[in-house]
Amino acid sequence: MGEYDTWLGIFRYVHVASGIVWIGLLYYFNLVQVPAFAKMEPAARANAIIHLASRALFFFRYAALSTVVFGIAWIILKEIELEDQGVEGYFATDAGKSISIGGLLGIIMFLNVWGIIWPNQKKIIAATTAGPPAPADQPKWARMALLASRTNVMLSIPMLFFMIASDHLERVWS
Repeated sequence: MGEYDTWLGIFRYVHVASGIVWIGLLYYFNLVQVPAFAKMEPAARANAIIHLASRALFFFRYAALSTVVFGIAWIILKEIELEDQGVEGYFATDAGKSISIGGLLGIIMFLNVWGIIWPNQKKIIAATTAGPPAPADQPKWARMALLASRTNVMLSIPMLFFMIASDHLERVWS
C-alpha cells in the first residue's frame, strides 16, 4: 500500500458519497418535487417551499460543493503520486483524460447549482416566506432554476459515464 493510498481512499469515498447525495437530490427535484409542486394548492406549495425545499436545497448545494472539492483534491493527489513514481502524470493516461471530461461536466453542473439554481431558489424562498402577493419576476426565477436543473440532469448522464469509465473501461477493453 502506497503512502498516498489512505488519503486517496478517503477523498474518493467522500467524493462518491457527496456525489450520491447531490445527484440523488437533483433527480428528486426534477422527477418528484417539480411535478408534485405543479399539482399542489398554493398554500400547500408555499408550506413545502419554506419547510422542505429550503432544507433539500441546503444539502443539494453543499453536496455539490463537497463533491467538487474532494474530486479535485483526489485528482491533485493522484497527480502527485504518479509524479513521485516517475510517471508522466495522471492527465497523460486514458483514465486521466476520461476523468477530465467527467470533472469538467461536474464543474459546469456545480456552477449551475451555485450560480443559477440557488440564487433563483433563494429569491423564491424569500418571496414565499414574505407571503402574497408574489413578485412579478417569480415565474422567471422559477423558469431559470428549472432550466439549469434540467440541464444538470442531462449533463449528469455523460458525467457519470466518464467518471466511471476512468476507472473501469480500460479493464473491460484490455
